Amino acid sequence: MRNSIVSVVGRPNVGKSTLFNKLIRKKEAITEDTPGVTRDRLYREAEWLGRYFMLVDTGGYVPDDDDIISKHIKLQAELAIDTSDLILFVVDGKSGIMQEDRDIAEILRKSGRPVIVVVNKIDTHNTPTDVYEFYELGFEHLMVVSAEQAFGLGDLLDEILTFLPESGKDEESTDISVAIVGKPNVGKSSLINRLLDEDRMIVTDIAGTTRDAIDSYIMRDGVEYLFIDTAGLRRKRAITDAIERYSVIRTLSAVDRSDICLLLIDATEGVTEQDTKIAGYAHEQGKAIIIIVNKWDLIDKQTNTMKKYEENVRNKLGFISYAPVHFMSVKTGKRVDDIFALINMVNDNYNLRISTGVLNEIISEAVFRTPPPTDKGQRLKIFYSTQASVRPPKILLFVNKPELMHFSYMRYLENNIRQKFGFVGTPLNFELRSRSE
Repeated sequence: MRNSIVSVVGRPNVGKSTLFNKLIRKKEAITEDTPGVTRDRLYREAEWLGRYFMLVDTGGYVPDDDDIISKHIKLQAELAIDTSDLILFVVDGKSGIMQEDRDIAEILRKSGRPVIVVVNKIDTHNTPTDVYEFYELGFEHLMVVSAEQAFGLGDLLDEILTFLPESGKDEESTDISVAIVGKPNVGKSSLINRLLDEDRMIVTDIAGTTRDAIDSYIMRDGVEYLFIDTAGLRRKRAITDAIERYSVIRTLSAVDRSDICLLLIDATEGVTEQDTKIAGYAHEQGKAIIIIVNKWDLIDKQTNTMKKYEENVRNKLGFISYAPVHFMSVKTGKRVDDIFALINMVNDNYNLRISTGVLNEIISEAVFRTPPPTDKGQRLKIFYSTQASVRPPKILLFVNKPELMHFSYMRYLENNIRQKFGFVGTPLNFELRSRSE
């Protein structure tokens, strides 16, 4: 059963993101004393007393602001309201009721969703009488907290649970977690919107619009996919403020908690230095990888065929030669739906386990055809092999002297395994263990 959705809504700078971080017990949402820092909806799972729900952080909501980013924030907040089972309407207990609070309250009342007014920034057990003016907003349930000091949060969580149906965490979840990574303006958010068939991500021509890592769930053919949209990684010298630096951390964190990374490349620019670094990090973390060449509709097919373009991509990303290359256009929608079949295939490989007998047979045949090289009169001997784990597949090789294994021979053994089982899209990790004869 899908977790209930609880959205955090309010005008800018009332402490929504701070409250969000405290409730999920992680520093996930970007918190800066700058209006508009949180732009998209940020989804994370929260737990209290063995009960789980999805918490959604939204951008500061200013109903009448005509600024383009503010308009998008308004749209995202309204989408969050429409899809929520409960709204946490955060207000500033120190500044009192503002006109923006009244405007938001009117929208929330019209939504028909249950609402808890969370009066934030009250860090005393003696509740000031001024707090009660917030009942003027027209909601029955009001809680007093200090998100910064973690005061009153236990009572707030208890109150949240009274609005939600009983549900537990599904330990047998079949979710496939997919991080969509790449440099800014390559089409990551547009791809999510196309897959979702809705405008969940803010999409503008302003580089760096997506700053947090955003979670979106898609159910297709009985499989639930978690897509994580990420801020585009810039070159370090282009990261000019603290918010951008946080975004880089969020992107790397998104890779860490994913199973598969979709590396989006702009077909009009080719593989860049940033693409190489992102792919390198995903590879080092043992993630399955799919290379997506977006904006293929803008390429002259007479001078640049898919085969020629793929050769260029593989020359620059040789260290992830196992990653399939997929060409598409998010703008036209061509070959976008093929992504699901590709993800399923790569996920199967990521979870593939070879029996010990078959693996030893493959290794023995490879050694028979090409024995390990000698070093100072000593030859490497491989006694035994077994697959220790999946996600990614990890192969243990028991040898006489691990220091005798040369990386080129390790690559040779890997290629033999891939010839039999493919493992398309996933790295193969090898670990050498010493064993006496």
